[in-house]
Amino acid sequence: MSSILTNSSAMVALQTLKGINAGLASTQSEISTGKSISSAKDNAAVWAISKVMESDVQGFSGISDSLALGESTVAVARQASETITDLLTEVKGKIVAAQEENVDRGKIQTDIDALTDQIKSVVGAAQFNGLNLIDGSSSDALNILSSLDRDSSGNVNASQIEVARQNLSVSTPVNAQSYGTTAVSVGAASDYISGAGTTQEAGSDALTAPATVAASGVQNITIGQVSEGIGYQIKMDDLEILTADGSTATGTRTFEYVASASDGTAEVAANLISQINAFFGAATDSDYSVSVGATDNVITVTNGSGAAIDIGLQATEGGTPGSDVSTGGLGTLATLDVTTDSGATGALAAIDTLIDKATEAAAAFGSAESRIETQSDFISNLSDSLKTGIGALVDADMEEASARLQALQTQQQLGIQALSIANQQPQNILSLFR
Repeated sequence: MSSILTNSSAMVALQTLKGINAGLASTQSEISTGKSISSAKDNAAVWAISKVMESDVQGFSGISDSLALGESTVAVARQASETITDLLTEVKGKIVAAQEENVDRGKIQTDIDALTDQIKSVVGAAQFNGLNLIDGSSSDALNILSSLDRDSSGNVNASQIEVARQNLSVSTPVNAQSYGTTAVSVGAASDYISGAGTTQEAGSDALTAPATVAASGVQNITIGQVSEGIGYQIKMDDLEILTADGSTATGTRTFEYVASASDGTAEVAANLISQINAFFGAATDSDYSVSVGATDNVITVTNGSGAAIDIGLQATEGGTPGSDVSTGGLGTLATLDVTTDSGATGALAAIDTLIDKATEAAAAFGSAESRIETQSDFISNLSDSLKTGIGALVDADMEEASARLQALQTQQQLGIQALSIANQQPQNILSLFR
């Protein structure tokens, strides 16, 4: 049945053409924007997921900047620590030279002071963007933003890499050890330090009635008790000490330590052993040795040379304990004085601790720098993966869109043709009334 009021063919053709035009508009939008989902109306769920991921990518971009800044800061601190380690090694060489006989210790001290000034300069310059991790100005760790962690509930937590500061300041105030000259007033000097010979209470010469240790002989020195400010001195005479030309000469060396409030007998013995060992290793032919005795408050000295040596002991009060070398940065450098026998031996024992401190600082910064670099690479790769994931969700397949555009354009032309034919149907009915 044909009707001039209702043209069903035209309606069908028109609806078909509308659908084709809608598809064509969608395809053209994909081609122009490059996205199959460019707004929430295209696919609300996928669009929301993509926006969350895009926000994470932006966040990781900021994290990359934070890591780059942190890595540069730590790298400066590491390089400075390594340079300081090298300079301290040079200082040790000067101190070792000061242990020898017939050397100009005044000139050696001048060189040590110059190296100390250079270390101070390195510490002061070791800053990046105003932040210095080794000058001892703060003990607060450096926290570097390293990640944004999102859990399954959508909660976000910031992760940080903590970099501990290292105090390598040469300007940190420290107390130099001062050996007392006052006789022990409470108890006998031998109550504090004793051996085979007589223990003096005070005096410049600690070799009054010394103990003679024959060739291949052994002497045990006992630290009996400890009080703050008590000075413990061991003086060795007739030692075969290396000279600047590589030969040996007979000489005397003094080793002394002033106890602090926190020291016990074992700590006093350990400090004296450290001094004596450092000297034997640097300035003798290693025929002498020292070790902890049967108990930790006993110092055992072994004379492995072919000639006897004398060992004198002394205890005094009224001394000033020196600052702990392991704390206070590198401030102990300012107190090193190799112009005297006791100063030279004390400096030799102290310098190894300072080198260890600088070495540990460089290692700590190197480890932190490596971790930051690894995290930076991970964040870069993670950002790329997120971008790829976002693209898989919302990006248009341009090859498919191109093929679909050609098909829709053809369908549009056919739809227009079909609608034109359908619109001619009423004219065909008119011919029936002619």
